[in-house]
Amino acid sequence: MPPFLTGDDDADELLFADPLALLIGMVLDQQIPMERAFRAPFELRERLGGTLDPADLAAMDPDALTEIFQQKPALHRFPRSMAARVQEVCGVVVGQNQGVASNLWESATSGEELLATLRTLPGFGEQKARIFAALLAKRLGVTPPGWQEVTSPYGETGVFLSVADIDSPEAFKRVRAAKQQAKAEARARSTTSG
Repeated sequence: MPPFLTGDDDADELLFADPLALLIGMVLDQQIPMERAFRAPFELRERLGGTLDPADLAAMDPDALTEIFQQKPALHRFPRSMAARVQEVCGVVVGQNQGVASNLWESATSGEELLATLRTLPGFGEQKARIFAALLAKRLGVTPPGWQEVTSPYGETGVFLSVADIDSPEAFKRVRAAKQQAKAEARARSTTSG
């Protein structure tokens, strides 16, 4: 069953079927609602004439790609910087992974190696890399030895902390509620400390 990340069956199916789409969704999953970030690869593919090809994206004129990101509705709140980030990630896929996004994770022999590889991607800090590794494990069965330890707490069973835990509309609601609670707690901490 494809993950329930966007609320749109076609967009969710693309994420499950095309590793590059999933990777692009994760790249875009910041400072916008997660369903919008993960729907963007489907919309990008449509705007590109029905294909998502890492070599084409990596070689594309940056201004042309930015224009595609800016078309209404914009694919991201920050279309210029996110178009550049997607282009950088596609460059890594092409230059270091033979143009196959899943090569980033399929060759990992340990959770530590997987996490280290993901952390080298443009825009992937520690937390994003751990969330994506947990998503790969929980939704695509990418489970090299030690994956749960390096993805904690996101790799744990029964938590609803991130996109890695979404497999149904109910799980989506639980993750959304947990994210909202975490933001509220962070705001409360910042107002009491400042």
